[in-house]
Amino acid sequence: MESNTISRRNFLGKTAAATVGITVVPSMVLGSRVGKIAPSDKLNIAAIGIGGMGNSNLEGVKATENIVALCDVDWGYAKGVLDAYPNAKKYWDWRKMYDEMGKSIDAVIVATADHSHCISASHAMTMGKHVYVQKPLTHTVYESRLLTKLAVKHKLATQMGNQGSSDEGVNLTCEWIWNGEIGEVKKIEAFTDRPIWPQGLNRPERGDWVPETLNWDLFIGPANMRPYVTAYTPWNWRGWWDFGTGALGDMACHILHPVFKSMKLGYPTKAQGSSTLLLTDCAPNAQIVKLTFPARQPDKNIKIKLPEVEVTWFDGGLKPAMPTGWPAGKSMNDSGGGVIFHGTKDTLICGCYGVNPWLLSGRVPNAPKTERRVPKPTVGGQHEMDWVRACKENPENRVKTKSDFSEAGPFNEMVVMGVLAVRLQDLNKELEWDGINMKFTNITNEEKVKTVIADGFKIHNGHPTFAKTYTDPVSAKAYSEELIKHTYRAPWVLPAMPA
Repeated sequence: MESNTISRRNFLGKTAAATVGITVVPSMVLGSRVGKIAPSDKLNIAAIGIGGMGNSNLEGVKATENIVALCDVDWGYAKGVLDAYPNAKKYWDWRKMYDEMGKSIDAVIVATADHSHCISASHAMTMGKHVYVQKPLTHTVYESRLLTKLAVKHKLATQMGNQGSSDEGVNLTCEWIWNGEIGEVKKIEAFTDRPIWPQGLNRPERGDWVPETLNWDLFIGPANMRPYVTAYTPWNWRGWWDFGTGALGDMACHILHPVFKSMKLGYPTKAQGSSTLLLTDCAPNAQIVKLTFPARQPDKNIKIKLPEVEVTWFDGGLKPAMPTGWPAGKSMNDSGGGVIFHGTKDTLICGCYGVNPWLLSGRVPNAPKTERRVPKPTVGGQHEMDWVRACKENPENRVKTKSDFSEAGPFNEMVVMGVLAVRLQDLNKELEWDGINMKFTNITNEEKVKTVIADGFKIHNGHPTFAKTYTDPVSAKAYSEELIKHTYRAPWVLPAMPA
């Protein structure tokens, strides 16, 4: 085979049908491109957003794979990581990286701020690149649907970065529930101890000087331009609506995953949210969200019915009431949060990431092991290496990862639906959701919403003054549609939604 007639990626994708699930072959079979080619049993991986969780994900794959390109908008924050990979090509802009290195990249890790997940991942996917995307998978419902469909269209190995899904707690929670250990479940409550970053803040009135090591225009990306302020980045961006999804978006992808998976949830039909002061720009300090899911048809291996179920979320220091029989002195918080499954026969509790499931009755179930176990690798990260394994398998025989977009996409729609419920609470009603068509069915053309631009609380002469500044009322329907599918700042555009 001549190197100028078949690329490495095409070879891996097309020739795999002749193998038994694995696409890796000796490097000499592939020949070579212009320059030196990596051995075929190693992926050429690029990473976008490397200063925080991206570095952790790189640590999970670097021992066995080739890190060929690194991209970050803040070379000051990311300096240590950039220096740690001297052979990787460095970029500010992932678009340039794709243009220059697209043919030599097999897979991409995306760990940017939430609002940039979809646009950088989706364009990689249209190029046929496998993707690992940090949680929350996307900023909006529409973006989640797009990544879900692109993964199917291009037959890609995908993984959302909710690493607990590869561990034992989620397996046990699902197996116990499916075996009927707690009976039918109609009520679930979950919470997190987040935020641990600032939320509930007024938008800063004045900007700061942009550091020379930060490309602010690229950080803003598809969001609306605003002056740089040190309160936005690094890290604290997740409390600001334009960039993040608050405590719910950050932690629900860890905490609610065993809920979504064990209950076989799909799209909710109803949503309602409430919170502390709801600001235009910044997520509130504390929230409560209730999502209602219709009855589902259980799989043949599930021994219980799956009736309509209500899932209620708490954050910002709020927690559900302790169920009757709760052990005195036992904290509900396990590793950052917890879930309570209220069954007709028993109550199941697990922690954040699904860790340490237990039954309130004290019984220890002995349920059949129906879930695939992800082995802990000798080197690398368990969740990341499961994705690497899937990348190397051909699409026809590939074993899906534990947070493949076929599950992570609809699950993330559930998560950001909670954000929608909070941001639309001014309507003062339970919202009805048409999941297939991604729209609310009970928001009328006449309804208006407004939010608080700034909380002007002050003490004057020993007395409080409550002077909130509100936005003008706007069309609730138009506002909700913008939250479901953002209008991107030019020239940023998403790929088309596959049929």
